[in-house]
Amino acid sequence: MPPGEVRGRVALRFGERSLTYGALAGAAGALAGRVRGAGRVAVWATPELETAVAVTGVLLAGAAAVPLNPRSGEKELAHIVSDSAPTLVLAAPGAELPAGLGHLTRIDVDASAAGTVPDTEVTDADPALIVYTSGTTGPPKGAVLSRRALATTLDALADAWQWTEDDVLVHGLPLFHVHGLVLGILGPLRRGGGVRHLGRFSTEGVARELAAGATMLFGVPTMYHRIAEALSDDPELAKALGRARLLVSGSAALPVHDHERIAAATGRRVIERYGMTETLMNTSVRADGEARAGTVGVPLPGVELRLVEEDGTPITAYDGESVGEIQVRGPNLFTEYLNRPDATAAAFTADGWFRTGDMAVREPDGYVRIVGRKATDLIKSGGYKIGAGEIENALLEHPGVREAAVTGEPDADLGERIVAWIVPADPETPPAAEELADHVARRLAPHKRPRVVRYLDALPRNDMGKIMKRALVADA
Repeated sequence: MPPGEVRGRVALRFGERSLTYGALAGAAGALAGRVRGAGRVAVWATPELETAVAVTGVLLAGAAAVPLNPRSGEKELAHIVSDSAPTLVLAAPGAELPAGLGHLTRIDVDASAAGTVPDTEVTDADPALIVYTSGTTGPPKGAVLSRRALATTLDALADAWQWTEDDVLVHGLPLFHVHGLVLGILGPLRRGGGVRHLGRFSTEGVARELAAGATMLFGVPTMYHRIAEALSDDPELAKALGRARLLVSGSAALPVHDHERIAAATGRRVIERYGMTETLMNTSVRADGEARAGTVGVPLPGVELRLVEEDGTPITAYDGESVGEIQVRGPNLFTEYLNRPDATAAAFTADGWFRTGDMAVREPDGYVRIVGRKATDLIKSGGYKIGAGEIENALLEHPGVREAAVTGEPDADLGERIVAWIVPADPETPPAAEELADHVARRLAPHKRPRVVRYLDALPRNDMGKIMKRALVADA
């Protein structure tokens, strides 16, 4: 494409506001000139055009961006700022920042500014982003992501998804995390395509943008669940989704029940990928592969993946049954946990494999099926290793179940017993525990049936829609 056409192409659209590639280069270049040499720069990551300009400008300046979740609590935010020690904070004009950022020099991002990109000396190994993990086992840790890691992941996804400059992505994901920021903003910009951010997710917004020419949709399971729920009463939504080239779900497992409802209504199957803050993307169902519900596809180009036993012995069987922890190795991995050499060392094996803490099996054709987190989703009951995910999928097939989560709790006889946490479809008449146990036993195996059923009004979830199982266990 001629340079003039590239500059005139719309790169970013947030609601009614948009920037062409030429205007983005001007605004980000002007900002880069102001932050050059700043080292680490905090970005108040609201779902606005200014956040995308801010991160782009920081990268062009050769600095490292520290995205801040605007919904972080006072204690968490104080830890992140103290740990990362940014010199500046970038924000949209008029954004109200918390007192905990008052000591930082603030720069308001001007999306209409015009400047040139400054000359900078950077290497592929230099930090691009410092993204803080959820901190389920202590204060959040800052994963340092290099420029090489970002480029490697985005290029591998381009190969897997046949992602080109002709694609226009629509999503409503937050911009302080890998999914929304790296895949959802930097991904389209690296390809030369466009992104339409909804600001706030809605099925109406998805239908509108896909009907208007967007080709790809990124979302988390909560979003796809809402889509699945709306499809029966919204033929325009079904038609719009049917036009999409690619529907991608990530950040947590998409229940098989929602997979099937979307496929039945739209004729399109959602594909899943698997990644983490520390590893970026590891696997994906390919655009030219089979979109098999309940799996996250095969390793991406450049990524080595293995399953290991508890003692570290590699599992060589691709039998769909042997459960092991996923370990990965490749240029997509983070460099370190900032200021945490102990945690960094503990995260890797002696020969450089990253311990993900996720448990999975591999199908005979190499497809990876994740069964849950080692800490919360692997249940050892009666001598069996049982993944919570398959039980959750079975429970969600019951018409009386709206949401489901499965955990284990100590049992004197079994070691652990399976506990199902259920949000009933009708709170007035929830399905009986015995009925749910029989339902699971018929679909899976008797030893996988829940021994305890607890009913809730809603499951606790984080900003990315992941169920916070530690909160469930703590409240038990």
